[in-house]
Amino acid sequence: MKKKTISAVRPRRAGATDAAVAPEAGETALFDPVERSPAYTKVSSAIEHKILSRALRDGDVLPAELDLAQQFRVHRSTVREALRQLESAGLVARPPGAKRMIVSRPEAAKVASGMRHALVLHEVTFVDVWEAMMVIEPEVAALAALRRTQADLTALTQTSEQFRDSPEGDPDSVNIVALFFEQIGAASRNQVLVLAKQSLAQALAPSLARMIDTVPQARTRITDAQKRIIVAVRDKNADEARKWMSKHVRDFKRGYEVAGISPDTPISV
Repeated sequence: MKKKTISAVRPRRAGATDAAVAPEAGETALFDPVERSPAYTKVSSAIEHKILSRALRDGDVLPAELDLAQQFRVHRSTVREALRQLESAGLVARPPGAKRMIVSRPEAAKVASGMRHALVLHEVTFVDVWEAMMVIEPEVAALAALRRTQADLTALTQTSEQFRDSPEGDPDSVNIVALFFEQIGAASRNQVLVLAKQSLAQALAPSLARMIDTVPQARTRITDAQKRIIVAVRDKNADEARKWMSKHVRDFKRGYEVAGISPDTPISV
């Protein structure tokens, strides 16, 4: 049997270039070809590194495109594409009327949206999201009860009343429910939890919209749970807030079962 030959790395001749050389006949390449990154991704990565290392901070003004092009020794169009990539990620922004970009922090909604897309692409199911909410939401509610301000309490009350007064079939109802969860997160004063839970609420939204006006008493049960959570938060009773948020999230699963939505259904955008 003829043995398979693995091509070795041959010494470079003087004056040799980086042009790709195919393996000789009968040889099997040991390594894959090296991918050459476009120049704009290298510029983007360099600026991103400065931002993430805090050498550039939120609100700092970046040099003009021409200055950046000179510093990186690339074309101005390359810098423009790099800045477009960073802007899409929320790391830089151009204030209205301004000529130069400034460093910015990605908004929670943008981070959550990216996470939601990742969950969809990984074919995460409703029950996966629900289990994560059962772990996170009760503890967030307990923290909110301990750390809330009067402004937090007012916002939660207004949102709950808005949901209570929304008519059946109102397409905005699910957004109001999501806002209630978002406000509970804000009251917890924990930015990590806020970012984590917002993507879960977004992932749940499409199927929740199907359930709210399909299941009898769904609106009533949501309104009642929100009221009890608000009372616990108002009284700074962490145990009650945790208990009622657990019941509230558990109710979602029952509602899905009644609506005939399989817990193994992949979430959608």
